[in-house]
Amino acid sequence: MKTDVLIVGAGPTGLVLALWLTKQNVAVRIIDKTAEAGTASRALGVQARTLELYRQMNLSDEVVAAGQPNPIMNLWSDGKKRAHVSYSDVGEQVTPYPYILLYPQDQHERLLIQHLEKLGIQVERNVELVSFEDQQEKVVSQLKTAAGMISCESRYVAACDGAKSTVRHILGTDFSGGTYPQIFYVADVDVEGAAVDGQVHLALDDADIMMMLAYGDLGQARLIGIVNQDKIHKAPLTFDDVSDKAIKSLGLTVNKVNWFSTYRVHHRVAKDYRHGNVFLLGDAAHLHSPIGAQGMNTGIGDAINLAWKLANVIQGHADQSLLNTYQIERHTFAEKLVKTTDQMFSFMVADNPLTQVLRAKVAPIIAPLIYNIDFVRKHMFKIMSQISLSYENSPLSLGKVGKIEAGQRLPWLKTASMDNFDSLNQMIWQIHVYGQVTADVQQWAVQHHIVIQQFAWQAEFKHAGFTEDMVILLRPDSYIAVVSCAEDAVDLLQQVTELYHFH
Repeated sequence: MKTDVLIVGAGPTGLVLALWLTKQNVAVRIIDKTAEAGTASRALGVQARTLELYRQMNLSDEVVAAGQPNPIMNLWSDGKKRAHVSYSDVGEQVTPYPYILLYPQDQHERLLIQHLEKLGIQVERNVELVSFEDQQEKVVSQLKTAAGMISCESRYVAACDGAKSTVRHILGTDFSGGTYPQIFYVADVDVEGAAVDGQVHLALDDADIMMMLAYGDLGQARLIGIVNQDKIHKAPLTFDDVSDKAIKSLGLTVNKVNWFSTYRVHHRVAKDYRHGNVFLLGDAAHLHSPIGAQGMNTGIGDAINLAWKLANVIQGHADQSLLNTYQIERHTFAEKLVKTTDQMFSFMVADNPLTQVLRAKVAPIIAPLIYNIDFVRKHMFKIMSQISLSYENSPLSLGKVGKIEAGQRLPWLKTASMDNFDSLNQMIWQIHVYGQVTADVQQWAVQHHIVIQQFAWQAEFKHAGFTEDMVILLRPDSYIAVVSCAEDAVDLLQQVTELYHFH
C-alpha cells in the first residue's frame, strides 16, 4: 500500500488537493473516516479567486452554472433597508467572476468527487488515520478500516482533516487563538417576504445580527445569526431558540427549516504548517470567523499552493526546499486573515451599548458612503474575493515593474481579441510577454522547456498597469514568480530557477 501523497480528509480542501495532484500525474490516496460525503450545505460562498483557479480543471463554468451569483449586499436596521451595495460594477473590471457565488458545500463536494472519479481516484470511506511515523524518506501511517488495521507508505501526508485534526494533535502543533463566547446558528430554510429577492441581506439591530443568503430556487435561503443568550445552556438547541429580532426586521416568514446547526466560532492558526513530510491544510491549519466567506476558499487556496510544489519535487523538477515556501506563503496569509476577520467579527457581535449603536445606526449610513469611493470599492472587492491575496515577500517572487509586482496574482486582461486567462487552464510554468519577445528570452524558454504566450501590445494594457514588452514568469498556480522589463528578464528568470534548482 504505497502512494506519493496520503490525503487525510475528503472535504473541499482534500478533494481539490487530490484533483490537482492527480492531474499532475502524482499518485494519491484520499481517505475519510466518515461513511459518506456531507449532506448539509455548511460552507456556501465560493469567491472569485477560487473560480479563477478552477479554470485549471475546467470546473469554473460547471460550478457557476450550478450555483447562484450574488453581486449585491443590502444592509438593514430597525426594519428598514438602509443601504444597497453592489460590487459587480467594480468586480467586472478585474475578474471574469464579479460576485460571490453561493454553492452549497454538499453539492460542491459531490461535483469534486465526480471529477476525481473520472480520473480514476475513489475516496476511501470509513478509513481513519490512527498514527504515523515520519521516517524522512517516507511516512508510514497506520489506518483503521472495517477490515482491521492496515499500513500505508507515502512520500508525504497532507492533513485536510478539519478543526479537530488528528494529524495536528499527533504532531503536537501549537494551535493558539481563542473562541468567541456567543453561540451561532446556521439554518437552511424555505422563506418568504419582500426581502426574498435572490440577494444578500444583512440585518444589524441593537442586540442581534443576521445574514440571509439566497441560493437554489427563489425562497431557498441560508440564515446565519446568534442564539438567544438566555438559551445557550439549553440542549439540544433548536431554531425556536434563535434570536428573531433581525428575522422580523427583514419581514421574513420561515415556512420550513430544512437543516439547522449551532456552533462556536474560533480564531486560531497553527504555528507550523510543515513538519518534515507532513503538511497541514484548511481547517486543520487555521480557523476564523465566517465573515466574508473566507474559510473554505482559504483551504482550497492552501491545496492548490501545495499541489504544484509537491508535484515539482516528487517528479524531480525542483529541490525539496521549494516545499518550505508553502509555510512562508500560506501561514502569512492565514495570520493576516484571522486578524482582519477577528476585528470585523468582534465589532459585529459586540454587545456593549456603544458598539450596538454604531452597528445598528451609524454603520448602515456610513457604509454606502464609503463604498461609493472608487478606490475603497475596488479594495474591498479585491480583499473579499481573495484577488488581492499575494506573495510579494516569498523568496519565489522576484521583480517589480510599475504597479505589477512578483507574488501577485496575474491581472486579468480581456479585450475584443484576447483573454490572458485562457492560457491558465494548465498547471504549468509559462511566460507571458506583452509586446515583443526578445531573442534571449526566447532562447531561455526553449532551454527550460517553458511555453511563451505572446500578446500583441494594445493600448488597453497600460490602464491595467502593464508596460510594453513586459516579461512575466507564471507559476503553475498563476501567481507571478518573475516580472521584468525585457532587458533584465533573463537574469531574473535564471535567479528564480537556480534558487530551487528547477529543471
